[in-house]
Amino acid sequence: MSSATSTGSPRITLVGAGGMAFGPTMANDVIHTPGLRGATLMLHDVNGARLERAHRFAAKLNLAADNPVRILATTDARTALTGADFVLSSAEFGRFEYRIQDYEIPNRHGARQINGENGGPGAVFHSLRSIANTLSICDDIERFCPDALLINLSNPLSRVALAIEQHTSIRSVSMCHEMPNGVYRLSKYLKIPKSQIEAHAAGINHFTFFSELRDRRTGDDLLPKVRERFSEPFFDYAWPVVAATRISGRIGPLGAIADEFYFPLVVHMVREYGLVPTSIDSHIGEYLPFTADIGAWYPSRAHVMERTSRFAERASAWVAQTRVPLPLHRLRPSSEEVVPIIASMWTGESRRLMAVNVANDGYIPDVAAGAIVEVGATVDADGIHPDREPPVGDPVAGWIAAQLPLQQLLVDAAVQRDPELAFQALVADPLSPPDERACRAMFDEVCSLQRDVLPF
Repeated sequence: MSSATSTGSPRITLVGAGGMAFGPTMANDVIHTPGLRGATLMLHDVNGARLERAHRFAAKLNLAADNPVRILATTDARTALTGADFVLSSAEFGRFEYRIQDYEIPNRHGARQINGENGGPGAVFHSLRSIANTLSICDDIERFCPDALLINLSNPLSRVALAIEQHTSIRSVSMCHEMPNGVYRLSKYLKIPKSQIEAHAAGINHFTFFSELRDRRTGDDLLPKVRERFSEPFFDYAWPVVAATRISGRIGPLGAIADEFYFPLVVHMVREYGLVPTSIDSHIGEYLPFTADIGAWYPSRAHVMERTSRFAERASAWVAQTRVPLPLHRLRPSSEEVVPIIASMWTGESRRLMAVNVANDGYIPDVAAGAIVEVGATVDADGIHPDREPPVGDPVAGWIAAQLPLQQLLVDAAVQRDPELAFQALVADPLSPPDERACRAMFDEVCSLQRDVLPF
């Protein structure tokens, strides 16, 4: 992967800028990254009202930082993409309306999923929608800025990334914040600053496990300390903890906070297998057939994130229009590793990345070649250089291997517009009902509700 030409200032286009998952954070990070001073940040969204709110919010952040970048906004794809050096994409139509259907309808038909975003039968439909939408964005990139680097942020990340890899000519990398978040989460339990922890992990997106967790200062191996910590009685999750989590999950963004202390599946993986996941239950649980047997209760991630997103949207709209003086000048970049890629490729300053999602070219030796894997990397003016990790070993390699045929079926189904391939993937998913008739009823019901956004 070669660098953009580092003359002048970069032009960065954020597709799906009106969304809450990444829009405000990416704008903030570009504004507060010194190496990108003078850059043009183009905000693009097909929803004019959301785009206007995002533009006002970003302009206010920019003003508070003494206008280090130029901010533009448009609903027109040609205008947004022409001349772009980097494209960040996190676009999704009807995100929560359809995600709630993905969660509720399969479970009503006997599925055993706790999320349905990246794995499980609900993720079949999410994959089809997201692959079709992302490939349409890639068509525009190939027309208007074919030399740009696409940084994909859309879930289901592995499946979308596989479609980009196999069906476009675009230079791309897919990014997720679960690894940095996982290090931060464990740093709190270990009572060690995050910056003091050296971490390596490998796997597939939302299903990676630490191979190294070390104290930079002392050199101590921290994985045994994590295992010891999670053996404590608190992590047996007696009924008061479960009850408190249930209550918090119904109160705005507090449901998302519960992820920081309620994760019975993570604890099970540590205790039973000695594996320390980088992610939370609602993510790793999408790939494991026994998930529903572990916890006494799991929150509905789709509902929790919908409430959190609504709260975030109201908050950003208020910040954008209020005359109340706010200390926006004190904001700093987030822990996301997306904008640092742009800064390093543009300025040539080398830096480490905790996690990138790329096609496997020997980076994990016991995962199939060409599969989208998540590993650490270095980025510099010459591009992204993924790490070569040790084998993930069994049982992780087996769990990953079970997912790869499903990913390929769904990419093929979306590209070929073939519902039967999609149905095959649904039947084969380990969290689908064992009764094929129930799978067919579920499939037909969701397809009837989502026919306008599915590729067939």
